[in-house]
Amino acid sequence: MPVHAFDEQLSELLPRLRRFALWLTRDLSGADDLVQSTMERALSTTAAKREEGDLRAWLFRILYRQFLDARRRSQRYAWLLGRLREEPEPQWPSAEREALAQSALAAFGRLTSGQRNLLLWVTVEGLSYQQVADILDVPIGTVMSRLSRARQAMRRYGDGDQPIPSVRLLK
Repeated sequence: MPVHAFDEQLSELLPRLRRFALWLTRDLSGADDLVQSTMERALSTTAAKREEGDLRAWLFRILYRQFLDARRRSQRYAWLLGRLREEPEPQWPSAEREALAQSALAAFGRLTSGQRNLLLWVTVEGLSYQQVADILDVPIGTVMSRLSRARQAMRRYGDGDQPIPSVRLLK
């Protein structure tokens, strides 16, 4: 791959990498550090060492591995969305939509970190199942089954968070 084309692809992928790093770390400076260490690792790997394939999946894999390594070193578990407090967006016209959004966020927060990562990669970042399989170094069928379980858990947690209306009989 020519150097110019590689540089263009990197500059296009940097905002996505930074956004995902922010999801992982929940800290702006930590996310920037994670992206920087990812870029250092990626650029220090010579073209001969890098396998041919999707650059986006390769960089997301490096970023995710860097995050896991940093987490293991520090022995701290960063709750990905547990500390996130979303303020209601003004364009939501109804309390019902706000309640649904809060319920979905709460359900998302109850997922395991692996399930959250899968959903983020596939739904937010638009990665294919094969790209996610490459990032996690697992078969594509494993990604599909884990994603299915994550979606089931979202539905289950979302249903459980909905208040059940009480029915009162009047005489």
